[in-house]
Amino acid sequence: MRVEGKLKKDKKTKKLAKRINAGEIALINHIDLDEVAAKSLVEAKIKLVINAAESISGRYPNVGPSILMKENILIIDNIGMEAFDELNEDDEIIIEDGIIYRSDKKIGSGQVMDAKLVVEKTRQAYENLEVELDRFIDNTIEYAKKEKGLILGDVEIPAMKTKYEDRHVLVVVRGHNYKDDLEAMISYIEEVKPVLVGVDGGADAILEFGYKPDVVVGDMDSVTDEALKAAGEIVVHAYTDGRAPGLKRVEDLGLEAVVFPSPGTSEDIAMLAAYEYKAKLIVALGTHSNMIDFLEKGRRGMASTFLVRLKIGSRLIDARGVSMLYQSRLKLKYVFALIATALFPVAIVVSQSPKVQTLMQLLSIKIKLLLQI
Repeated sequence: MRVEGKLKKDKKTKKLAKRINAGEIALINHIDLDEVAAKSLVEAKIKLVINAAESISGRYPNVGPSILMKENILIIDNIGMEAFDELNEDDEIIIEDGIIYRSDKKIGSGQVMDAKLVVEKTRQAYENLEVELDRFIDNTIEYAKKEKGLILGDVEIPAMKTKYEDRHVLVVVRGHNYKDDLEAMISYIEEVKPVLVGVDGGADAILEFGYKPDVVVGDMDSVTDEALKAAGEIVVHAYTDGRAPGLKRVEDLGLEAVVFPSPGTSEDIAMLAAYEYKAKLIVALGTHSNMIDFLEKGRRGMASTFLVRLKIGSRLIDARGVSMLYQSRLKLKYVFALIATALFPVAIVVSQSPKVQTLMQLLSIKIKLLLQI
């Protein structure tokens, strides 16, 4: 195997995917490559992935490498941070049998991951899943005890200008199958007009489909400037001590933001705000709702998510369920509009008839007499 090309590097895979060009080589440092990151690389039409870390560590069965294999994108795996630091943005490199060269100098090497190896590593990860599940449950319970104030009123909901009361709220997270789910929700968005809330990169997903986010919630690490500028309101997720690293980025753009100190995830506080401001229904799209989702986010438990969903209860529904239950109907007004459109040319032709014109005049006189006009 021999591959040549220009290199683009970033420790944040999703950031890299936004600026890498088709046919270039992606250099990342991403242990347990997740689904969303892998799909973003596929969409960028890259040539090859070089990973400083293990693309499948064996802790759990992550699907990112399988997605790349389906698109015939190989991975040079686990080259280490020394080689990662040695390689520079826009380097022209050659990879031959897993060995990386720059100007005939060997920089490092890694394991060539093909489809067969990915299948084997994924199988081993499934065997380890029970151990990881035990840890995950223990951590969830431990942190739930610490974060119970999230639903007991200890966390203050900041004042917001967005009007949630008695409205549907669609919370969009750039998670599993988010594009397919958003596509299925178009009729719902057009007819119900929900409040559109983008959680970090979810705001860009809303923009991609031709809408503007009413609210952007997050720590501002994966949302574009365009989405922030288009948003009706910005909520920066801060640490419980009030520190909000993402606020500086918003202010540097000349924008205002609400700061929301809270434990848990940004999608949790997006739902909690909608609930506290009396949203009629909260629809979750692409949100993280199972162990694999949270492990892919690097979280050891889902305490805050469990607590928030426990609180908002029946007001929350998954977008996939909405798209299945909510079938856009051909409303009567549309039927009448179609009929009127079809009859319009007929009416024009008929109205030119002398007999019809005489009849219309008689009807007009009759109506005037009845109304005593």
